[in-house]
Amino acid sequence: MRIMTDTPIVVMGLMGAGKSTVARLLADALGRPMRDSDADLEARYGATAAAMAAGLGADELHAREALVLREALAARPSPVIAAAASTVEDPETRRALAPAFVVFLDGPPEVLAERMKSSPHRPHFKPDLVRMLTEQRDLRLPGFREVADLTVDPSTHKPEEIAATVLAHLEGAKTR
Repeated sequence: MRIMTDTPIVVMGLMGAGKSTVARLLADALGRPMRDSDADLEARYGATAAAMAAGLGADELHAREALVLREALAARPSPVIAAAASTVEDPETRRALAPAFVVFLDGPPEVLAERMKSSPHRPHFKPDLVRMLTEQRDLRLPGFREVADLTVDPSTHKPEEIAATVLAHLEGAKTR
């Protein structure tokens, strides 16, 4: 299946939303390379997001996340990208997302917090993960809404269902 081959596809959402899983499914279905902000950060800087947050602070981590996303958006062939949620806070990055097809995985903070407990590479900025994710969602929701072409709740849909929904949406956009 070849859909919008010159358009990057970006999967965004808070930590624990399933961005990497959905992006991998889409990349495989579309025959495209996959980029993951977490992997790109570690390859470029030699540390996980959690380690960067602890050692350098959230602001530097977020600046680095925005940089690796903008670099991934410029890659050719156009990849499917699992992007860090913080990137929607940056106006330059939101502008860079304009030509991309953006999928926003918007799940309840309570569900995402449970998922985060099994992933030590994710930074825990506060001991109360539900509160942290609720605050992050409140802060970032306007940015997500600005850039999203499609919003799906990952707590009520399996990754395979989300990927199928995205592919159907892309196929519909192609035939219009």
